[in-house]
Amino acid sequence: MQAVTSTLSGNIRVIVIDNPPVNATSQAVRAGLLQAMEQAAGDDDTRAIVIACAGATFVAGADIKEFGKPPLDPHLSQVIHAIESSAKPVVAAIHGSALGGGLELALGCHYRVVDARARLGLPESTLGIIPGAGGIPRLLRLAGVEKALDMAAGGKPIGAAEALEAGLADASAQEDVRAAAIAYAQRLLAEGQGARRTRELPVPACEPQLFEAARARFQVSHRGQLAPQACVDVAMCSVASSFEDSVAYGRERFRELVASPQAQALRHAFFAERIATKPAGLPAEDAAPVRKAGVVGAGTMGTGIAMCFLNAGIPVVLVEQNEKVLASSVETIGKTYSNDVAKGRITEATQRARSGALTPTQQYEPLCDCDLVVEAVFEDMGVKRQVLASIEENLRPDALIATNTSFLDIDALAADLRRPENVVGMHFFSPAHIMKLLENVRGARSSPRALATIQALGKRLGKVAVMVGVSDGFVGNRMLARRTRECYFMLEEGALPEQVDRVLCEFGFPMGQFQLNDLAGLDVAWRNRQSRLDRLSPREVACNILDEIVAEGRLGQKTGAGFYTYDTQRKRSVDPAISELIVRNAERRGIRRREISDGEILERCLYAMINEGALILEEGVASRPEDIDTIWLNGYGFPRFRGGPMFHADQIGAARLCERIRHYASLAGEQYWTPAPLLLAQARDGGGFYPR
Repeated sequence: MQAVTSTLSGNIRVIVIDNPPVNATSQAVRAGLLQAMEQAAGDDDTRAIVIACAGATFVAGADIKEFGKPPLDPHLSQVIHAIESSAKPVVAAIHGSALGGGLELALGCHYRVVDARARLGLPESTLGIIPGAGGIPRLLRLAGVEKALDMAAGGKPIGAAEALEAGLADASAQEDVRAAAIAYAQRLLAEGQGARRTRELPVPACEPQLFEAARARFQVSHRGQLAPQACVDVAMCSVASSFEDSVAYGRERFRELVASPQAQALRHAFFAERIATKPAGLPAEDAAPVRKAGVVGAGTMGTGIAMCFLNAGIPVVLVEQNEKVLASSVETIGKTYSNDVAKGRITEATQRARSGALTPTQQYEPLCDCDLVVEAVFEDMGVKRQVLASIEENLRPDALIATNTSFLDIDALAADLRRPENVVGMHFFSPAHIMKLLENVRGARSSPRALATIQALGKRLGKVAVMVGVSDGFVGNRMLARRTRECYFMLEEGALPEQVDRVLCEFGFPMGQFQLNDLAGLDVAWRNRQSRLDRLSPREVACNILDEIVAEGRLGQKTGAGFYTYDTQRKRSVDPAISELIVRNAERRGIRRREISDGEILERCLYAMINEGALILEEGVASRPEDIDTIWLNGYGFPRFRGGPMFHADQIGAARLCERIRHYASLAGEQYWTPAPLLLAQARDGGGFYPR
């Protein structure tokens, strides 16, 4: 099959790109477009040209198979230059998504007709690079500097209506966008309109302060990332220099960034996510349909999980035996959807449909026709076993039961049920209707049908669903527990919360350990600690700083005080009382505090996690390092531009990791710091978690 075909429709030459699945700008597409444009230029019967795409989308970016490889001729900028130089008007017919090189291609056309549901964007900065084929210089000539910066540096696509308003599109179509583009081209000819080259449009005026304001904004929203700042540089050059010079400068910056460690890490994150969400040996066709779902437990998690299903168009039976808690949950769901309508996120019709699909009840019997029920009650083995038994008693034999536990043993929970093959874990992250990550947990007796179903369901819910095995804390929380342990130990030894949090934030986490604890609620962390005391070491049990803070009624942001104090806007301040409490705690327990460097803090936080990740891989709790990286990137705020903990481990090197782990063993003991056998093997053989 040819990637590009060209046919004549009257006096309009229609060039169609057909390169499934997303019509990426592969070498075959680029070469085909050049050839088609040459044919159109030499054909006297062709008076105008329409560039369209087959399938579900316009060109949605570059060919990922070419990522990280030497570029193949013709380069996209050469193709776009040929299109823009055409003496005959060229109209782009955009449906689906025009992203990255796809939007650059469309910007090189003289006119653009968009489907009403189309999305347009330059998301290159999310991969650590910038548009490399003149996207920014052309975009700002059409839409202005501020819109161009928002789209290129911010990386978020816009819809058809916004594209029309901004000047990126000239017309929209409700149905057949290709036919509409052909009609638009005919109208241009009838009106005597010729080529309108984007590169020849004037650069819009803008205040110099706009660039500095944009830099400051992206330093906050894209902290530590190079590509957004490079987008600002290219925009400044586009305003101050000729079109040709700005395109050349943009290409130079693209080449610089594409080889950078950040771009390598972000490319890794892109591919890792696609690998991690497709568990090996689990055919998608085994999945059973989920037409109706149940949620048992209407607390914060249960309410969020119910909204996940409702947002995906799945009716929900919400079971909660406490009448006040149930009423509060229904009220929260109603307020959330009302706010979404007020902010334009959903229509009133969508609000009514979602609210109407919710059945709140205090009884288990209405679960009888559900295909899947999620248990979301208190993290207590006895309570959960009782609830799961009540759920199973009221379900069809083929219906699935998912527990939302964050660390309990799925196999132990399923042991007393009649159909353990129908039991799985679905570990949602709070707030469940917002957070992308979903750890799907395979029990020892979970059936392939059950596992395939929850994996397909995760995708339907809009989640990044990663399959993991049974373990205390599964993958994410198990690794986080090691970091948390070291953070509290370092408070004993000499650090303070603000220093630990600053180091983690400077590395790229959105917040530090103690900020996170305050946000989630120290009572939550305390209850989790109490439930695990029998599994903690004597030193971990004795490390009772959290206990003392909670005993003072400081529960975090919700009470205005935790590790920090908070004003009415929840702005955080360091509290000397906490510093004094930590110092007194160490003195009372005979611990001599010392100065702890930022480097030690970062190593102990990261290396404890990485070492645990290696153990998780050895045990088969995670099947691949990509699974771990995807979990931490999407659920725990690991900086995406560092690729994930296991990718970052490879940048450090196993030999260095083992050396430092042994060093900390000499300080704290081998009970906490022993190199994982997998790391030792890598250090010996010069390998890593990923091929080099």
